Amino acid sequence: MSETGPVPVNCNPTLQRGPSRTLRLAGALCCGSILAGMPGLAFAQQQPAPAPTAQPAPQPAAEPAPAPRSNVIRTINVVGAERLEPTTILSYIRLRVGQEYTSAGADEALKDLGATELFANFSIRNDGGNVVINVTENPVINRIVLEGNQRLKNDKILPEIKLAPRQIFTRSKVRADVSRIIELYKRQGRFAAQVEPKMVQLPQNRVDIVFEISEGPKSKVRQINILGNEKFSDGELRGEMVTKQARLSTFLSSNTSYDPDRLAFDQQKLRQFYLTQGYADFRVVSAVAELTPDQKDFIITYVVEEGERYNFGEVKVDSQLRDFDSEVMSGNLPMKEGDFYNAKTVEDTVEQLTELAGRYGYAFADVQPRFNRNPDERKMNVTFILREAPRVYVERVDINGNTLTQDKVVRREFRLAEGDAFNSLGVLRTTARINSLAFFQENFEVTQTEGSAPDRIVLEANVEERPTGELQFSAGFSSIEQFILAGSIRQRNFRGRGQTIGLSVNYSQFSRSAQVSLSDPYIFDRNISGGIDIYRRDFNSFNFTGNNRNTTFEQATTGFSMRAGVPLTEYMSLVGSYTLNYENVTLDENLFFSDLDGDGTRECDPLRAGRFLCDAIGTRLSSIVGLSLNYNSLNSRIRPTRGKTVSLSGEFAGLGGDVRYARFRGRAQQFWSVGRSGFIFSILAEGGTIIPLQERPGAGVDDVLLTDRFFLGEPQFRGFAIRGVGPRILTQTSVLDGGRPRLDENGNIVFLTERRQVRDDAIGGRNYYLGRAELEIPLGSGARELGLRPSIWADVGALWGVETPVLTVNPAGNPLRNENGEPLYQIPGTITTTTDPAQPDGTLNIRLVEPGTNIRELFLGNSPSPRITAGIGVNWNSPFGPFRIDFAQTIRKVEGDDERTFTFNVGTQF
Repeated sequence: MSETGPVPVNCNPTLQRGPSRTLRLAGALCCGSILAGMPGLAFAQQQPAPAPTAQPAPQPAAEPAPAPRSNVIRTINVVGAERLEPTTILSYIRLRVGQEYTSAGADEALKDLGATELFANFSIRNDGGNVVINVTENPVINRIVLEGNQRLKNDKILPEIKLAPRQIFTRSKVRADVSRIIELYKRQGRFAAQVEPKMVQLPQNRVDIVFEISEGPKSKVRQINILGNEKFSDGELRGEMVTKQARLSTFLSSNTSYDPDRLAFDQQKLRQFYLTQGYADFRVVSAVAELTPDQKDFIITYVVEEGERYNFGEVKVDSQLRDFDSEVMSGNLPMKEGDFYNAKTVEDTVEQLTELAGRYGYAFADVQPRFNRNPDERKMNVTFILREAPRVYVERVDINGNTLTQDKVVRREFRLAEGDAFNSLGVLRTTARINSLAFFQENFEVTQTEGSAPDRIVLEANVEERPTGELQFSAGFSSIEQFILAGSIRQRNFRGRGQTIGLSVNYSQFSRSAQVSLSDPYIFDRNISGGIDIYRRDFNSFNFTGNNRNTTFEQATTGFSMRAGVPLTEYMSLVGSYTLNYENVTLDENLFFSDLDGDGTRECDPLRAGRFLCDAIGTRLSSIVGLSLNYNSLNSRIRPTRGKTVSLSGEFAGLGGDVRYARFRGRAQQFWSVGRSGFIFSILAEGGTIIPLQERPGAGVDDVLLTDRFFLGEPQFRGFAIRGVGPRILTQTSVLDGGRPRLDENGNIVFLTERRQVRDDAIGGRNYYLGRAELEIPLGSGARELGLRPSIWADVGALWGVETPVLTVNPAGNPLRNENGEPLYQIPGTITTTTDPAQPDGTLNIRLVEPGTNIRELFLGNSPSPRITAGIGVNWNSPFGPFRIDFAQTIRKVEGDDERTFTFNVGTQF
């Protein structure tokens, strides 16, 4: 057996290439290989010799492989990952096994990890080709806490910031959210607001983020300075701006806070003002807002350059439309040569000419003013060019966005149909009618788009439906009804057909009612409106004795009413109605009944109740046919700003039933928008008369029942109490002295005459009129946001025409006496009552008076002479419901009228 040894390694340095250092390294490697093979040789000598094998032919020695490089990545490990998988983290970087590890590559990997914003700390190290990535993950946000925010609630801030629960915390988002919160406070005018973010560590790598907010005071506009103005004072120019200086007179306005957007808008307002005054070269040189050192207020300074004032030069119309004569239109322009130049008048003229062209079917009429300025003569020549355009026809009407409302409900409100010649007035009227439905979004407008040809137009109604069902429960208090409870349910677009169905219930101390109603503006899809109401109404009438409100009679009405109407013109309609009422009027027998004949039968006592009230008690059936002619051109049914309404109606009671009369009423109201400042002026005039068609026998008995007469007072006539205007009977009692009436020096009985000591019974009238003028005053945006709408008003009216009743006194004012000289209407001595201890001395309870007390009745107020009041009032859509308050001053009244200086009504919903 031949001995075998380790495979020989070629250490011949002559086979190596390279410098001597390389040769020495190769020699060292060869010696190392020989030494490493010696233990194997010794081990081989101790073993039996293997069988001889054939030896391969000797091969040339191969060149040894190069040594592995230490900067080649062999492994990549991730240390510190908790929520993220290592493979996910490795996907964020570009280092891969087998690549050469370089400092530049490591820097890129660090940048990639930082860009993820998932880690609070991260590093990379290379350990002989083994790359280790150490990460510390950012925590998960548990919750966001806002502290110190009083002016901006959480629901206003949280939707505006980026951080949210269950998101990964990052410092960049925190910084961005701090800036965003500060920006929100700046919009509120709080430029001194500060936000300090804090992080609260929680288990499982979770944190709470706390924003500690210091809101600071609201930064007001302390002063507005204007430099360069010579023609107009600072006060005049400040009045044109939206931004106001912080003063006591502007404490309700939100425009006293600084707003950069408002600053830019004020510059436009200044320019518009000067352009309307003829200063065509006016410009704002600069506008600077400086924050005071205490960061509480701003001082705004405007530098302006007014320039010269211009007059209108030649003003004319150049019409390229065949239906318009240029010379005729030029003569009808609102501005004339020599007038001061007014840019607003030019804009209004462009709108008027465009609308005029639209009325004649030119939907795409283009009106362009061309200006030719003459600086030497300071004149502005203006030419209004009406460019040629085709007459347009409606190609089709598209209705989009309605999911519940049927197309026909919207389409029937269009004043233009397919194939009609275009008319801008028809489009405006269509918009107003659809808005009046109140089924869709506010400020809806019919849009116009080009059709398939230049002379075709498409009208589109892109509607956004809003809820039309109403479920309301309300409670409130008024100076008339005291505590009020009400509930109602109504659907104004029942089944998407435009029908209205409702149920309402009302309850108060003096009235109760329940009503079911149904109305359809298009019965059987025809242009005929109709409706029906079924109701029950219980009403407790009352009078006042001083400040005490006393129930007199109770009236219960059960009935129904049907109506149908047809349009006569676009704005006028005729409505017919039929009403059937069953009425029952009763009195409290314990208070108002007596045994007048001494036979044990209790009857209505005229002395206690009054003959007019005794005549009204009982049951009756009223069958009433009515007809009304209505005109309505208001731009809104909810809160009109322009337009008018006129209504003339007549009712005839006597088609069956127990009562006979004819009643006529008229009412007209007009609204105007005063300028562009938001003032709304309105006037109202109404009146009515009732003519009896049957006679009721008896002296002093009116032929019209008490319950059918007109009444006037609060709330329709402000400045007077409810039923405070018109005919009434004041019942006075005598002053007792030792149980006997006190006499004056002439021997006449002395009566209590102070209003609070007298029973006041309003008995209504046959005729009335009422007029009103009111100006609604606009306030700043802050007051508008609160829903405040103040107004000044004046009312005038009267109520008269009732038959003069028989009284308990003779014309001289002394009590009527019988043949024995005894008072005819003296409280019987069997009634035992005393002075009301709850009232001041001398105030008597008129229902029960002491024996021997004389009563004197006075009939007052039956005069058509006008009563006049004036005052101020405020409507407020308060957080707890609608609120109305009025302060009135009586300018003219008639003896007997009951004044009321202050009234209010308030309610709420829950």
